[in-house]
Amino acid sequence: MADGGTVGDRLRRARRRRFVGRSGEIELFRGALSDGAFAVLFLHGPGGVGKSALLAEMAEAARQSGVTPVLVDARTVTPEPSAVLRAAEAPGSGRYAVLIDTYELLGPLDDWVREHFVPGLPADTVVVLAGRDAPSERWVADAGWHELLRVVSLRNLSPSDALAYLRVEGVPGELHERVLELAHGHPLTLSLLVDMVRRQEDVPGALSVAPDVVRALLARLVDQVPSSRHGEALQICAHARFTTEELLRAMLGDDAGPLFGWLRGLSFIEEREFGLFPHDVVRDILDADLRWRDPDGYAALHRGLRGHLVERARRTADDERVLHQNVADILFLSRDHPIVKGYWQLTGLGQLSATGLRTGDAETVLAMTRKQQGEEQAAYAAYWIERQPGAFGVFRDEAGESFGYAAYVELREADIGDDPGARAMWEHVLRHGPPRPGENVMAWRFFLDTEPDARPSRSETMIRLWHGQEIITRAGKAWDLVAVPSEREYWDPLLSFFDFHHAPEATFRIGGRTYDVYAHDWRVLGVDDWLGLTAERELGAPVTPPTVSAPELVLSQPEFAGAVRAALRDLHRADRLAGNPLLRSRLVREAAAPAAELRRLVEEAARTLRDDPREESLYRVVDRTFLRPAPTQERAAEMLGLPFSTYRRHRNRAVERIAAWLWERELYGTGHQVDS
Repeated sequence: MADGGTVGDRLRRARRRRFVGRSGEIELFRGALSDGAFAVLFLHGPGGVGKSALLAEMAEAARQSGVTPVLVDARTVTPEPSAVLRAAEAPGSGRYAVLIDTYELLGPLDDWVREHFVPGLPADTVVVLAGRDAPSERWVADAGWHELLRVVSLRNLSPSDALAYLRVEGVPGELHERVLELAHGHPLTLSLLVDMVRRQEDVPGALSVAPDVVRALLARLVDQVPSSRHGEALQICAHARFTTEELLRAMLGDDAGPLFGWLRGLSFIEEREFGLFPHDVVRDILDADLRWRDPDGYAALHRGLRGHLVERARRTADDERVLHQNVADILFLSRDHPIVKGYWQLTGLGQLSATGLRTGDAETVLAMTRKQQGEEQAAYAAYWIERQPGAFGVFRDEAGESFGYAAYVELREADIGDDPGARAMWEHVLRHGPPRPGENVMAWRFFLDTEPDARPSRSETMIRLWHGQEIITRAGKAWDLVAVPSEREYWDPLLSFFDFHHAPEATFRIGGRTYDVYAHDWRVLGVDDWLGLTAERELGAPVTPPTVSAPELVLSQPEFAGAVRAALRDLHRADRLAGNPLLRSRLVREAAAPAAELRRLVEEAARTLRDDPREESLYRVVDRTFLRPAPTQERAAEMLGLPFSTYRRHRNRAVERIAAWLWERELYGTGHQVDS
């Protein structure tokens, strides 16, 4: 029987046997525990250099010194003070040390950590901060921290330590020199090379500095996977936020199970509640490598993955929590775009939520509004809470604490009242394309962020997620409008990326503050086309000026019916049909040959009459009047054996049916099924 303790104890011992080097850093930490020479040890270095492994070893050193280690992984903590305090809570009585990994993810809280968190700990506490970035200037410039701070830049292992690692891992002696030359002491590269040796793969050729080592090594691993399908699975895992068996099945087919199991066993793959994901440096390099060596393949992967995630979000629209995660997965695909990445936080998405008003929330919303945007804006918020309480969503952290809110109201003439903001947006819509029957005008009338200086803020992240959900799942919208506190140099790049144009005539002032309005007409660029546009921009397509609505393209129902009658009359007169407004409508605007597409749709509408036994007589009238027209309508009536008065009645009824069929497609798209 193995020696006692738990499986966790055995796991720690196994890790310790494989840990080499870093003796100087460990002794520095032990010294601080012993004599209190400093309070904070700041470790920084690039990804894969071994920071996490070193923290685990320091935790063991603390236990040996009778100090309880409190390990905090910032990847699992929302970057806000209450979350950090909970994660680093004292384990009970006795002395303890706090060790925070991936500290760069807590960058927005760096000032709070330095000025409040660490000073509030017991005097004998030692804190270790490990991240990719060196400490900010405020740490170094503060005279008080000169005595209490030690900064260590982690580098690659020395040749002797790297050799010791290879011996611990049982790498054959004849491979030592080659592996050492390739790895240059980079811990992650050493680990992956050892994994290749265990697979009995040949060690790749000469490599140089660490990032290139990892890139070439990963390329070698991809080449040596069991099949090209395994390579595709690895690329999906690198590109997606989380990878599940369901995702692999959608992308690759029925062999998803074995592929998922293979991914799960890779040394650089980690697991969380929502699926698998690779180590950050591995993800970045795999993704960049595919984009460099196979741009078309990379684009196909991006489009295919994004399309699946959109459909999955639509299928799960009734489950708010699942929908939230699915939309976060979609937005994650834009993480590296130079514009978009500056407007949202990747960390803590699973812990944040936007929920409807609960008991007491109305008072909270109004108090936040008074404080941030003034009494007058708060009065209008109170008005809309009374009119459309379901439009409000409060942003909350994992503890349920609110940190902002937004309201996505439906603008209707009867609801606008005296609100100048809603009035300005409504008048913009009336000038540039009023809604037609069955169409909605939606507006982000309120957006409040209690952390406006912490950009990108959690509230900005949440409104993007919420808006994404609404765009993907809500049908029947004519307009989307966004009102934000005036700061065009900040908002223009993001909203232009998403094809929302600045509407200067809709700018309004409330309580001495100016609010800018951005708008998108979904009848000019529909949701599916918008999704395609933004997908291409994520792949690097230029951000062109936003699509601006053209009033002449948005016809009222009577105008539309009149245009249908004219199109039927001119169906075989190309010169006249070219001037028909239907050619600039939603029906055919994307077609390569709009006139030909219009004729096809008219014929399809007519066939619905032919296929309905109750309406077959109407089809015959349409056929001889418009599709295969007789020389005159009188001659058509004669050919059909109908009195002219009956013929005219059938003709008018048939035209109405065709116009109604086309109108449904104008409103809802050409894929919409019309009930007969």
